[in-house]
Amino acid sequence: MPETPTDVAAVPSDAMKTESGLAFKILQAGTGDEKPSSADAVTVHYSGWTTDGKMFDSSVERGEPTSFPLGQVIAGWTEGLQLMVMGEKRRFWIPEDLAYGPVVAGSGRPGGMLCFDVELIGIKAAPKPPADTEKTDSGVAYKIIEEGAGERPKVDDVVTFHFIAKTMDGETVQDSRKEQSPPSMQLAKLPPALSEIISDMKSGEQRQAWLPEPQAPGGYIDAELELVLFKAAPPAPAVPEDVAEVPADAERTASGLAFKVISEGTGKKKPKESDTVRVHYSGWTTDGEMFDSSVTRGEPTEFPLNGVIKGWTEGVQLMVTGEKRRFWIPAELAYGPAVPGSGRPGGMLVFDIDFLEIVS
Repeated sequence: MPETPTDVAAVPSDAMKTESGLAFKILQAGTGDEKPSSADAVTVHYSGWTTDGKMFDSSVERGEPTSFPLGQVIAGWTEGLQLMVMGEKRRFWIPEDLAYGPVVAGSGRPGGMLCFDVELIGIKAAPKPPADTEKTDSGVAYKIIEEGAGERPKVDDVVTFHFIAKTMDGETVQDSRKEQSPPSMQLAKLPPALSEIISDMKSGEQRQAWLPEPQAPGGYIDAELELVLFKAAPPAPAVPEDVAEVPADAERTASGLAFKVISEGTGKKKPKESDTVRVHYSGWTTDGEMFDSSVTRGEPTEFPLNGVIKGWTEGVQLMVTGEKRRFWIPAELAYGPAVPGSGRPGGMLVFDIDFLEIVS
């Protein structure tokens, strides 16, 4: 078992520090000058300790080095390994904001500042986009597979497109052609790189694009795209006046789901949890920001009721065909608390749902 470093409890005065707060010492010089990038995979030997000297993980103790994509580990590792060359060994003191966060009792993960001894054994360079690609203004690589015709979409248009996403090693992770219908979304609400590519396409055009994605193996998504059609977006629904909090006259279920009936339905049958339904909907955060809407896309959405957030699964089962309700869904029945940078809405959410039919 590796010995616990004598300086594990605090960053020593002679350690070097980066702007992020990552501290380190070089324990063993390496060879060569090649350093990994955040998109590369690396092979390392390592041991990790909490500041009380407890070793919580060690490839050395297991007797086998570990390999992983550098962009898929804690921020302190992603930054620190990019400073190293082959054969080098460093000791890192990683502050909690670059590791797993503060100590949380019962979480099963180490918290607070962590100390790691890391030896860089191997670098596997990530596949790169081909050299013969064209580039967008921001540098996104692409190839035109089949030309389209007509105009290009405007930033406020709703685009319908097919999307096959692969890793740089060729593994398919998503294929819209195997789904019920191709995705439709307002062009401006797509991820920036994808929006930039599609905004330059014409109807029927097919492209292969290498979309930067730091969390993907190799740092890119290899995307096969086809622009099926585009159209002007319908006007966005007005923000409800009572979006900020549950009004006093709303009804509540035992789970905490609150609702109001906006318009009565015409049917009598209510869907079951196992049913697939068709709805129109719009969703807002409590500050009035609309984060999603089938209305602005100009077409309703189908989904199995047991495949959505709990508030939807419960709430839509209360409705009949033709009915429209407003739901105030608490965080625990939605996507959880607000997390900056997560890309998903958090906290209590408000939805207007127009229940169109039970599909199956």
